[in-house]
Amino acid sequence: MDFRNLIRKRRSIRKFTDKQISQDDVVELMKAALLSPSSMGKQAWEFVVIEDKETLGKLAKCKDHGSELLSGAALAVAVLGDSSISDVWIEDASIAAIMIQLQAEELGLGSCWVQVRNRYKDNEIPANNIVQDVLNIPEHLQCVCIIAIGHKGLNVNPKDENSLPWEKLHIGSYKAEE
Repeated sequence: MDFRNLIRKRRSIRKFTDKQISQDDVVELMKAALLSPSSMGKQAWEFVVIEDKETLGKLAKCKDHGSELLSGAALAVAVLGDSSISDVWIEDASIAAIMIQLQAEELGLGSCWVQVRNRYKDNEIPANNIVQDVLNIPEHLQCVCIIAIGHKGLNVNPKDENSLPWEKLHIGSYKAEE
């Protein structure tokens, strides 16, 4: 699939089938993560691959809304960053996360970004703390997001290029709408 079609086709998938992901595909997903660019090549990211259904069920409750879909995923990847290595660890981890999602789409799999950083359970417990506890993540690493991955349980149409928000694009300098 060429890149133009890949980015049009990639959509957030929140429903997955029960089919497992092959180990070859898991390796390809993680290669994409490990090949992702990082500021000054510091690679301030790390990843935790989760396939255990019980663990996925615990992660599905890490925040108030938007994480439930993890319980239906065949696989999840917690994308972590280390602020002691790079001041742009959030950006580096985010780039790695989208590389995982693009690789998933190229493999014919669905994925969805589950935001963890700056999200809460019961409006007081940081979702990051819950993820750290469930996955035994050291305190110096922060979870930016968890990417849920699985075989698509529904078909979503590619994005329509005719509905692109061209008004958000500014050439040369920012021009406010009049």
